[in-house]
Amino acid sequence: MKKIIQTNDAPAPIGPYNQAVLSGNTLYISGQIAINPVDGKLVLSTIQEETEQVMRNLKAVLTAAEMNFENVVKSSIFINDMNNFTEINSIYSKYFKEETAPARETVEVANLPKFVNVEISMIAVK
Repeated sequence: MKKIIQTNDAPAPIGPYNQAVLSGNTLYISGQIAINPVDGKLVLSTIQEETEQVMRNLKAVLTAAEMNFENVVKSSIFINDMNNFTEINSIYSKYFKEETAPARETVEVANLPKFVNVEISMIAVK
């Protein structure tokens, strides 16, 4: 049985999907972009600030499911320019302990929703 996870502390979905779905003990978090949930505006001033907003959005969804970054077992990072990898990774890495970090892939793509620079989705397990 699946349970829909929703929080006002992360951006509302802009299509036919949910912020996250909990199935058993596994949480599937939809891709998050740098939308500030308070005012609905994109945070795009620097790639670091954009990535930080994405991670805050992911944290809010994890919290709504009574989890944290230690529960994350898989991350998928989509970026529009692999030249931004180092900056994105420096922000992302602040949220994980190296010895327990999740599996991950980072993929360069042609475009992302709202033409942002980074989108991250996660899978977490209780």
